[in-house]
Order: sequence, then structure tokens, then C-alpha cells
Amino acid sequence: MEQFKGQPRLPKFAIPKRYDLRLKPDLSSCKFAGSVSIEIDIVADTHFIVLNAAELSVNPGSVSFSLRNSSKVFEASKVELVEEDGILVLDFAETLPLGLGVLAIGFEGVLNDRMKGFYRSTYEHNGEKKNMAVTQFEPADARRCFPCWDEPACKATFKITLDVPSELVALSNMPILEEKVNGPLKTVSYQESPIMSTYLVAVVVGLFDYVEDHTSDGINVRVYCQIGKANQGKFALNVAVRTLELYKDYFAVPYALPKLDMIAIPDFAAGAMENYGLVTYRETALLYDEQHSAAANKQRVATVVAHELAHQWFGNLVTMEWWTHLWLNEGFATWVSYLATDSVFPDWKIWTQFLDESTDGLRLDGLAESHPIEVEINHAAEIDEIFDAISYRKGASVIRMLQSFLGAECFQRSLASYIKKHACSNAKTEDLWAALEEGSGEPVNKLMNTWTKQKGYPVVSVKVKDQKLEFEQSQFFSSGSHGDGQWIVPLTFCCGSYDKKKSFLLQTMSETHDVKEFLSDINKSGIAHSWIKLNVDQTGFYRVKYDEELAARLRYAIENKYLTATDRFGILDDSFALCMARQLPLTSLLTLMGAYREELEYTVLSNLISITYKVGRIVADARPELMDDMNQFFVNLFQYSAEKLGWDAKQGESHLDAMLRGEILTALAMLGHEETLNEACSRFHAFLNDRNTPLLSPDIRKAAYVAVMQKVNSSNRAGFESLLRVYRETDLSQEKIRILGSLASCRDQGIVLEVLNFALSSEVRSQDAVYGLAVRQEGREVAWTWLKDNWDHIAETYGSGFLITRFVSAVVSPFASFEKVKEVEEFFASRKKASIARTLKQSLERVHINASWVQSIEKEKNLAEAVLELAHRKY
Repeated sequence: MEQFKGQPRLPKFAIPKRYDLRLKPDLSSCKFAGSVSIEIDIVADTHFIVLNAAELSVNPGSVSFSLRNSSKVFEASKVELVEEDGILVLDFAETLPLGLGVLAIGFEGVLNDRMKGFYRSTYEHNGEKKNMAVTQFEPADARRCFPCWDEPACKATFKITLDVPSELVALSNMPILEEKVNGPLKTVSYQESPIMSTYLVAVVVGLFDYVEDHTSDGINVRVYCQIGKANQGKFALNVAVRTLELYKDYFAVPYALPKLDMIAIPDFAAGAMENYGLVTYRETALLYDEQHSAAANKQRVATVVAHELAHQWFGNLVTMEWWTHLWLNEGFATWVSYLATDSVFPDWKIWTQFLDESTDGLRLDGLAESHPIEVEINHAAEIDEIFDAISYRKGASVIRMLQSFLGAECFQRSLASYIKKHACSNAKTEDLWAALEEGSGEPVNKLMNTWTKQKGYPVVSVKVKDQKLEFEQSQFFSSGSHGDGQWIVPLTFCCGSYDKKKSFLLQTMSETHDVKEFLSDINKSGIAHSWIKLNVDQTGFYRVKYDEELAARLRYAIENKYLTATDRFGILDDSFALCMARQLPLTSLLTLMGAYREELEYTVLSNLISITYKVGRIVADARPELMDDMNQFFVNLFQYSAEKLGWDAKQGESHLDAMLRGEILTALAMLGHEETLNEACSRFHAFLNDRNTPLLSPDIRKAAYVAVMQKVNSSNRAGFESLLRVYRETDLSQEKIRILGSLASCRDQGIVLEVLNFALSSEVRSQDAVYGLAVRQEGREVAWTWLKDNWDHIAETYGSGFLITRFVSAVVSPFASFEKVKEVEEFFASRKKASIARTLKQSLERVHINASWVQSIEKEKNLAEAVLELAHRKY
């Protein structure tokens, strides 16, 4: 018995082939009963069968094993469920014969409210609160619904039957085979599924409306949502049909199931889940309301739908062998969702926006507490924490880097052959590299191992010396410390023009390239073409550090609009990272930021805005006396674009301008810009009188809400009360989240505490509480005290699962003192949880980095003069 405990994987005595699963959920008592018959192949001598189960009560009398072609039945002499390992150990009195047999188990469970396993979600219908039953099994929670071999490599077919109230809609992965109504209950049985992993099995039972359409090859596609919201599913439906067609061509394999359902679930922990043939979503990731959704919401729906549908091939048809290879699923689906979105909405310039993904990956991976893309997973409890920016965003970024290195056509061809080879089976990272190596003739395995098997990435330093470019790589850490990592880096650079591009693999720590022919041309054409830019269009996952002369030329090129948006983004982002790592003075970063005052490109400005927030917070800690001038400089930076965009949408303007307007106005409101605050408040009042007023379109609502909260304090609460009223009246999740994300931006600490308590109240679905944690500098201490006071409740509500990590990172990371590190460590010393261990270390490392950065800015000479000059510079 003991030999099975504490193991990362199940023993290999038996292999499941087919599940016949019957479930009967009771939506009023929130319990369910079930039975499963599993066809298994006994492949080794054993009197044990060990499979996964958790939080289920198994009736020992219902457990039996029978042989396929004999009447003999083996009863289990001992049935033990080991809760901490999520395993069910069945001990039989005699050794089981080799070959095929059927294992039967009866069980009962609770429809929990923790958004995992077989759980309940609540909704309102005709003013009455009702429950629906939903499954969420990835990564390791199918075992909470039925006993099974809950590992991705244990693929089998599934025959599912549900007993449910007659008036409800009951969905599963496959189309309905038959439905028998028997008074108040009906029995719904579904077609048997193709071979698939347990984490992709799905069941949803509730009241729903739907809209439907078909692909050109007859796949029936539906979007299900709450009664009365069907129209909000039309946009996602259109994207889904077009995306399925696109993937069929791209992967050169048709979609494998007869139907695809997508359904909006009111309580949902993740963004969405790619269950085979029945994809579940948060409402914000699937529903789009023409009148009340913003452009950013539309884009979110499109990219999430494209991501989940990519999984139908990459993940569902070909599945990772173990969670170590999770990044193959997530990194790939993230990358290919941009490919699909770009094809369907070319005017969104989505590949430029992809840089936000890369930056998130680079930010996390610059920490010593990061992890490699491929992580050893030794226990199911560790899996949740790797659903992070490394698996998704670094994963997607290194795939983009590889595709850019190999070329799009070669990459696509090799992928199609990988999918054909591993369809209906499992694969490891090496299998993908092998297919790409075979298709390209390049040393893909050797190159990519440096990116997936070690954590971190390089910063490539470049300088000009005697008509040569000198390149040097070293591991980048946001803390400024030195690492000994070494990478094979696909380097690209342009000199003075995009027509002159060179690329090579940097395989050593340093290398020199002769650029005589480039430089002689430059001398003829003067300063305008003397710039040199590395990592052209930011396709590589690394940072670049230029010497002072090259940096000055790039600044000139930015001011004169010689560079692409992606390159302007990269130079800014790398400089910010180098400044945080104390390898570039703040004065240099601010001077560079000044070169972006006429920037109009959404992605570049969006990053500039978030950099101003971060720099502002650090300077407020280091040199508070400079803040007035600092804020004036930031306001000046955004003035040009704010005036160009105005408050009201222009006829025929782009999707990107609509998104930018909201972000720029929100930034000006956060900076306390008086004209913006006044205009926002007057528009908000018009909105309170008429929710359909053209004066407050969805794209600028967040800005107005933030502006309203800047004027709120304990003696002037009207704006706060009005926003709570709007929150309570809307049934659109996107609107609720816009409000929730604005409330905590108030400067009044008493109000901030009320907002934090509201986020934990029953008025906010537990999946959304984290949106209420976005406090200003002034609210950090309040939030920390609140987290400590409410920790037991938070730990109980969010238990295990990745949402709890958001509370820790949001509240702890903004601090910037070494004393705070000690205080946080002491608090959590007695409250250790496996599910937050990694996040806590990462958050404390960020506090350390902030504190060191504050110390260096306190000592920086000439900073006050530089800030004063930038704040009052006349352009």
C-alpha cells in the first residue's frame, strides 16, 4: 500500500482503454452520484489496481473487476482513497489475470463552489437564483468527478450518460445519441468520443440559449450563453467558424469531431478551457455586446477563441506526454492564436501587440526565481503554478523566434507532419524539435534546448569599434546580478535602413562582425542613416544594450520616425529593463522617453504608459520631492496623442485608436490631470442620467471611472456610491470588471479598505475579486494589512488553484523596501502552501529589486535638473 503514496505518477500495471461513465447531478442539494465501468488492459502481474480519485466517496461494495470473456468476478478486498495524493488503491485477494477486463466503481461527490472538478456555478433566471453544474478538469481534477487514470498520456475513449432534470440543457464533448424523458428527469446519452485525455472530458448542465452556424465542411458550431444573451454570442461564433477553417488548412488536418460547442460560464477560474468539442469560457472571454463592450473586449474574445480552438489540434489531437511539456500546449496555442487573429482581423496589427506577451515573459524570466520552460513536475499540487507567463508567453515567444529563424513555410510544413505523426497520441518537446529539424535541416534541438531547458535569457551588448560591431551575451537579471547562462541566439541587425539586414547565430559569449560596407554607405548618407538596431522587429527573446553613441543615434531615429513600431517598442522596453537592473541611469531612460512624445502607435504608447506608472512609483519612494515635475513630464508625453484622439470616436477610426483613447485618458486621470478629470466627471454624470448616452462610449468608461475615483474621499463619497450603483445594475461581466478595476485607484485609504472588502463580498464572483486589488502607491499598506487580516478566508476560498497566487503578487510586489521583505516572510513563514510557494518567492524578489532600484535613484546625480528640464521643455 505504502509504495503508491507520494509518487508523481500512477503505476503502470493497468492501461485504461474505454470509460463508460454515468453521472446524476442534483442541482438543489449540490451533490452528484455516478458509476463508471472502465475497460482496462492488465499488463503486469498485480493484485492492486491504482487510479486517481479525490473528494469522492467510493462504495467498496460497488467495486469489482470482471474478465472480458469469462463469468469470473473479482471483488476488492480493500478499497482505500489516499486524499493527499488523490489516488484510489484497490487491493484484490488474488493476482489479476493479464489481458482485458472491466473495472466497475460506484461513487458519490459534492458539486463544490471552488471552480474545479465537477462544480456549481450560479446564475439568475427571471429574478430567481439557480445553479448549473460544470466541469473544469485541467490540470488534475477529473479525479474529483470520477475515478480515472488522470494523466495526459492515459488516453481512452469516453461514453457518457447523464441523468438530469428534463427542462435543462445537458452538454458533453460529443453530440447527443439519444434522449429519454421520464417525467421530471431525462437520460441523455452521447456518442462515444475519439481517444482523448481525461483533462479534456466535459459536462455542463443548466438553462441556456444558443446561436449556431456551420463550417464549409459541415461542422456544427454553437455558442451557448445565459437566456437572453444569445446575441452576445454572435461575434465569437463568427470568429470560431472562420478560425476552424483556417486551422484546417494551416495544420493540414480537419477538425476531428462532428460538432464544436462554446459556452459562457458565470463562475470560471481561468479565461477559458479547451475541452474537446465543448469549450468553456468566462463570460468576458466569449460574449460581446455591440452597445456596451469596448474594442479591447472584442479583441480579447477573438484571441481567446483562437487560442482555445488551436488546442483542438495542439493539445487535444496531439497531447503533451506529461505536464513538464505543458508549454507545448500553451505556448503554441498562444502563438498560433495571433496567427489566426491576424488573418481574420489584419487591421488590428496583432503581431505588434504580441510584444505585450513577450514583455510579460521577459519580466518574469528576468527573476532568479523564474523556472525553465520545461519543468519537472513531481506532484499534482505543483502543476497549477506553471500555468504562468513562462509556459504561455515565453513559450509563445520562443516559438515565434524559431519560426522567424526557420521561415514561415518550412515551419508550417514541419508542423503539419508533426501533427500527422502524433495524432491521437502524446508527444514531448523533443518530438516537435525533431519534426522541425527534419523539415529545415537546421540544428533545432541544439538551438532550442538552450531556451527551454534553462531559465532566463541573455542581454546582448553591442558597440562599434574600428568599423566592426562587437556583440557580447550575458544572462540578464532584473536584479542586476550576473548569471552564467549561455544561449544560441538568432541575432538580426539593420544598419541605417531595413533593406540592409543581416542575421547570424551567436553561439559563443562574444563575436565581432565587420560592417565596413554598411558604415561606408552611412558616411555618404549622413546621420539620418547611421542607426544600428539589433533584434529587428523584436522577434528574438532577449534584451539589447547599446553603447552610448549607438543609443543616441537610435533616439534620433525614433524622434524622426525612421523605425518600425516593433523596434520603437523594443528599444523602450529594453531600456526600462536595463534601468530597473541599474545598468542604465534613470536620467537616460527619461531622456529616451522624451523621444516618444509624438508617438501614436497603440502598442508602443500602451507600454510607455505602463512604464510611466512603474517609474512614477519608484521615484515616489526614492525622491518624493521630484513627483510634481515628474508627473508634469508624463502629462506632456501624452498630451500630443490625447489631443489628436480627443474624447469622442471619429468616423471610420481604427480599432487600435479606439483602444488607445481609453488608455491615454486613463493615464491622464491617474496622473491627476485636472482638465481630464473634469471632462470625465461631467461625462460620467451624463451617463448616470442615461446609460446609453453617446458621451460615454465603452472605450472611455474605464477612464471616466478612474477619474471619478480620483475625486472621491471619505467626506465626498458620491462618485463611489454612483459607481457601486452602476456595478449592481449591470449584468454584463465586462462592465462589472471595468468598475472593479477602477475603484481601488482612489487615493483615500479609508475608501480603499472599503473597496478591498467589497471585492471579497458576495456581490463579487470569487473569480473577479483580484480585479479589485489594483491599488495606488498610497494604498499599498492598507492592502497588505487587509491581506493579513483576511488571509484565512482567502486561503479557504481559493485553496489551491492559481487565483490565490494573484492575491499574493498583486499585494506584495509593489513594495520597495528591504524591511517589507522581512515582514512578509515572517507572516508567511507559518502559512506555507505549495500552491503559492513559487509566487511568494517571485513577489519578494520583485520587492528586493524595487528596493535596490530606489537606493540607486536616491544617489543618482543630476536627476533633479534633468526632471525639471523635461517637465518644462517647450516643444
